[in-house]
Amino acid sequence: MDTYYQVKHWLKTVRWQARRAAVAVKWGPAALQNAPAVLGNAMPKSGSHLIIQVLQGLTKLGPFIDPGFPPVNRAENNAKLPAERVLENIRRMRPGDIGYGYIHAREPFLSELTRPGRATIFVHRDPRDIIISHVFYATQMHPGHGMHRYYNDTLKTMEERIDAAIDGVEVPGAELSSIRTKYENYLGWLDQPGVLCLRFEDLRLNQEAALGCLLDYLETRGFTPQVSRAKAIKVLQAAVLPKKSGTFRKGKPGNWREHFTEANKKHFKEAAGDLLIRLGYEQGDDW
Repeated sequence: MDTYYQVKHWLKTVRWQARRAAVAVKWGPAALQNAPAVLGNAMPKSGSHLIIQVLQGLTKLGPFIDPGFPPVNRAENNAKLPAERVLENIRRMRPGDIGYGYIHAREPFLSELTRPGRATIFVHRDPRDIIISHVFYATQMHPGHGMHRYYNDTLKTMEERIDAAIDGVEVPGAELSSIRTKYENYLGWLDQPGVLCLRFEDLRLNQEAALGCLLDYLETRGFTPQVSRAKAIKVLQAAVLPKKSGTFRKGKPGNWREHFTEANKKHFKEAAGDLLIRLGYEQGDDW
């Protein structure tokens, strides 16, 4: 990491400490020390920016701090970090800190993010919508994406791009794992009793109930807002500003129906197996 990013990170660290000091004065050192460290975890294109906005709303409800750091698995220059550095960033989080990331369900992360003093929220999304979001992002929104040239120069139709995202791609300069493999890296979070699993679709379409689940979960981890439940939910809802996300396009659940052809549906069913059923998005293969 070059000098610019080193200085940037140092300044953010100073700001983090200043914010912690201000929160300790406002809410009291004991309240801050008893607050859980909260991490929003998601697969890419599954609602990470949505959940971090929700969690940032907690700073208006209690002794929480938004340190302003990148995802715990990324450096200041957005480079992927090795596992040991990711673990360092997670362990650096102190009571009341809020963070987010894209963390696979494996050790040592499972143990670290479920221990006392932690609150971990895992957001998942319909894999078909993830595919559409990914294809549009790589094709139209991010020219520097590793799949940009392959999607635009090699493939000619949306149907071809969807199939490529289903199967994964292994060509020089364009590596992409299959949708099934992507999910297999994260599915273990669904089996962790100490983790709150929320559907992206509920955060968008059934928001009041989803935020109520979040507040209930945080109470089990040691935090209860000092305002009514209705007011706490309104505060968290007000924090959600999707268009402030640099990756926001539509965020519309079910958008896959506008782009999947019958051939794409057949291909997905063959490649993904029971993935949709396990995630609760379908009861069978009749969709």
